[in-house]
Amino acid sequence: MRASFRLGRVAGVPVGVNWSVLVIFALIAWGLAANQFPRSYPDHSPVAYTLAGLAAAVVFFVGLLAHEVSHAVVAKRNGLTVDGITLWLFGGVAELRGEPRDPGAELRIAGVGPLVSLLIGAFFGAIAAVLALAGQTGLLFGAVAWLAGINVLLAIFNVLPAAPLDGGRLLRAAVWKATGDRTRASVVAARAGWVLGVLLIGLGLWQFLSGVGFGGLWLALIGWFLIGAAGMEERQARTGTALRGIRVGDVMTPQPQTASAEMTVADFVDHYLFAYRHSALPLTEDGRPTGLVTVDRVRGVPPERRASTTLAEVACRADQLVLAKPGEQLNDLLPRLTECADGRALVITEDGRLTGIISPSDISRAVQRSTLASSR
Repeated sequence: MRASFRLGRVAGVPVGVNWSVLVIFALIAWGLAANQFPRSYPDHSPVAYTLAGLAAAVVFFVGLLAHEVSHAVVAKRNGLTVDGITLWLFGGVAELRGEPRDPGAELRIAGVGPLVSLLIGAFFGAIAAVLALAGQTGLLFGAVAWLAGINVLLAIFNVLPAAPLDGGRLLRAAVWKATGDRTRASVVAARAGWVLGVLLIGLGLWQFLSGVGFGGLWLALIGWFLIGAAGMEERQARTGTALRGIRVGDVMTPQPQTASAEMTVADFVDHYLFAYRHSALPLTEDGRPTGLVTVDRVRGVPPERRASTTLAEVACRADQLVLAKPGEQLNDLLPRLTECADGRALVITEDGRLTGIISPSDISRAVQRSTLASSR
C-alpha cells in the first residue's frame, strides 16, 4: 500500500498516509458528529458535535498509528528491517522486510499491536470511569467512552485467527511452532483468513438485506478485502518457499539495454520497441539508473505528441525506482517489487551502476525452475 504523502518519522520509521484514510476519517467524524453524539447527548450546539467528532477521529487514528508503530519497534528489535508505516482505508500496515527468524519472534511482533490497542482502550476506559464518578456524563464522556470501546473492539478484531490480521500471525506462529513448517503455517493462516472473509461477506449481506443499514455493506467490503489479502499471502508463502536461497543476481537479466532520458517517445517506438523486444528499458546517465520506461507508460502518450515528448517525461522517476543488489535474497526483494507500479526492479552494483533488471517473467521462471528441481 503506497503512501500518498509522508507525515515524518516515528521511532525512526517513515510514516505515510494513503489518500483513502480521508474516506474513513470523514465517515467516522460524520457518523459521530451527525448521528451518535446528537442522539446520545442532546442539547449541544452543532459546533460542539463537530469538534467532538473530529477530535475523536483524530485520536482514533493516533491510536491506530501507535498500534502499527509497536509492530515496527518490536520487529526492529527482532532483526527485521521496517521500510515504513502506511495508514489507509482498512487501518494501517507496517512494511516489514524479511521474515521473523522463529515462531517466538512472530508471536512477539504480531501480539504487541493488539496489546497496545487494548491498553489504549483501557486507558480511555479509566478516564471515562473517572468522568462518570465525577458526574460528567455529557459529550466529553461520550467521546472518551467511544475511544475506549473502539480500541478494545480493534484489539479483539485483530486477534481473530485469520491472515492478514494480527491473529493470523499468531495462528501462524502456533502452527509453525507445532509443525516446524513455516510454509504450512502460512497456508493455514491464509485459508483461515479466506474463511473469515466469506463469513463477513455473508453476515454483511444478510444485515443489509434485513434492513439493518449500510453497515452491512462495510462488513462485506472488509470480508472481500480479507479474501483477497489471504489469497495473496498464500501465494507469497508458496513462492517464498520456492525461491528460498536464490539471490537477485541468479535470476536477473544482466546488462540490459538502456536508453537516454532525452530520447523522444517517437524514437523509442520506432527504433527500440521492436528491435530489442523489451517491454521496459532503464534510463541511465553515466551508467547509473535515472528512470524506467515501459510500454504501458509509452502507450499513454497520444501519437501526435510522441515526437515532442521525451522518455524522461513519462518514465518512472529515480525516486520511485525499486533498486536491489546482486547478492540480495530474492525473497527480500519480492515485497518491494509487488508494490512497484511497473513491477520491475533495477539491479545495481555497490557504486550505484546498473548491472541488471528483474521482471515478473524472471521471477516466474525462477519459481518454475525451483519447483522442477525440488520435484526430482
